[in-house]
Parts: sequence; C-alpha cells; structure tokens
Amino acid sequence: MREQNYELFFETLSNRLRIQIILALEKSPMTVGELSGKLGEEQSKVSHSLEALRACRVVQVKESGRKRVYSLNKHTILPILRLIDSHVCENCRACEKIGLKSARAKSRRG
Repeated sequence: MREQNYELFFETLSNRLRIQIILALEKSPMTVGELSGKLGEEQSKVSHSLEALRACRVVQVKESGRKRVYSLNKHTILPILRLIDSHVCENCRACEKIGLKSARAKSRRG
C-alpha cells in the first residue's frame, strides 16, 4: 500500500508542466487562462495537468463567478516542497551543479 501511495504521489509530480504550475501557484492563485499565459502552454495542456494535480489534492479550485481559480494546497504541499528543497541542497550533488550551496557548506564557512 505505501509503495502505491508513493508511486501515485511522485508520478503526479514527475512532470515538468505540473511542477511549473505548482511553482506559479506558490506565488498566487490563478485561472487556467492566467496559468496558460504565464507558462506559455496551451490551455488544454494546463487544464489536463491541473486535473491530475487536483486528483491528488496538490491544488484546490474555487468557483469565482464563471471562473475557476486554482490555488496550491498550502497546508500539505508547501511543507513538502520546503523539505524537498532542503533535502536536495543537503544531499544531492546536482544541487551544486545548478549553483546552489548546501546549508552544510554554508555552515562550514562560518
């Protein structure tokens, strides 16, 4: 059961467009049209990705008149994102390749 949970969660997040949507919604809630314009992607692709994220409750949607406004599930997803950022910078060599310094390296410098 745990294996299936992890597979579903990480499969949902293992898509570049979905990650871009998450990062955009981290800043502010948006409609599909706003996300499409900001990310330079077709509205249908954004809608499809939002549905996958919504199915796993990574994003939430509220009706605002005729619009649907999507927002990030800040209660669970933001802490997970922070943990991932911390883990990558502490433990992944790839972090150094993209110019990020680990907290451990910063603390060694004083």
